[in-house]
Amino acid sequence: MKLSIYFFSTDDSIPGEERYEFLFTVAEHADRAGYHALWTPERHFQEFGSSYPNPAVLSAALSRVTRRIALRAGCVVLPHHHPARLVEDWSLVDQLSGGRAGVCLATGWHKGDFVFYPEHYQDRRQYTFDQVRTLRDLWRGESVTFPGPQGETLTVRTFPRPLQREMPLWVVHSTNPDTWVTAGTLGLNVLTLLDGWDRLEQNIQAYRAAREESGHDPQAGVVTVGLHTFVGLDDEAVRALVREPLTGYLSSFLRQRDGDAAVHGESKLLSEEEQQLLVDSAFEDMVENRALLGTPQRCVAMIERAGSIGVNEVACLLDFGLPFTTVLEGLPLLDEVLAEVSDTDDTPGFIQQGLAAGAMGYYATRRR
Repeated sequence: MKLSIYFFSTDDSIPGEERYEFLFTVAEHADRAGYHALWTPERHFQEFGSSYPNPAVLSAALSRVTRRIALRAGCVVLPHHHPARLVEDWSLVDQLSGGRAGVCLATGWHKGDFVFYPEHYQDRRQYTFDQVRTLRDLWRGESVTFPGPQGETLTVRTFPRPLQREMPLWVVHSTNPDTWVTAGTLGLNVLTLLDGWDRLEQNIQAYRAAREESGHDPQAGVVTVGLHTFVGLDDEAVRALVREPLTGYLSSFLRQRDGDAAVHGESKLLSEEEQQLLVDSAFEDMVENRALLGTPQRCVAMIERAGSIGVNEVACLLDFGLPFTTVLEGLPLLDEVLAEVSDTDDTPGFIQQGLAAGAMGYYATRRR
């Protein structure tokens, strides 16, 4: 099992300088500690994830303060981008990072985001999957023809050339189970959240079968599952600590969903009372069944359960509303989880040096 770090901040009240210093501090720590990848998303025009409008720009910056950890878009909303421009951006990240770039594709869902290429909204899912071959061809250095001005066509080959021969590609799964089959057919990896253990296991089985039926190695596909994460010394203390930020995080998501409904001219989906009941229920379910929240032993057991049904990588969502200093204080215990479940020997030496415990002090120094 591999552990990665996933950023998806909801708190826009913290000054931007502090938010990005926190990101760089965690990134440098994760790089040295032996975590597998850093994921940064693409979000637009909402407080929910507002720190991350462009994962290529952030990954380029992260490439200069890290040495070995993979740098991934988690995700790029492909209908917002021309495929040639996307390949140019991520080829540059690949060059700057020494061959560590990876991209997760999303179809987009928030109608208000589609000020970029509004014509792509209606068929955004089909558009996304139709562009996979184009992305791969451009990444390999092949020439591809696109519509040009005045009805002409233009043939382009992108530069700079990336270091990796093949473009590491994931696709986001949110609710549509067909995404798993399509991903398997196209030979893509999958990034998902855990909405239920039985459903996840069924989807992974369908994904592996689709890969095999399409001539891909069924076991080569990577299934990455994002889990909200904070590791502490006592389960109940962790529950109390994360309740307010996590319920706020869930409420923020529901507000965004209502905002999207408003864009469509629809009424709110739930009343305030119904939303609160849903948030409270989701919090209890998440803490008990769908997150790395608790002691190292509890978190290791959750990761081992994920591995037993075919998950290859767990992406730890750290920035769901806890104070940054609290997140940093929890990193040494998360490192213990990494050491327990990791399939590499990269972690122990770093922990023994005590560098994790110094992350908060380093963060404070950078802020000064």
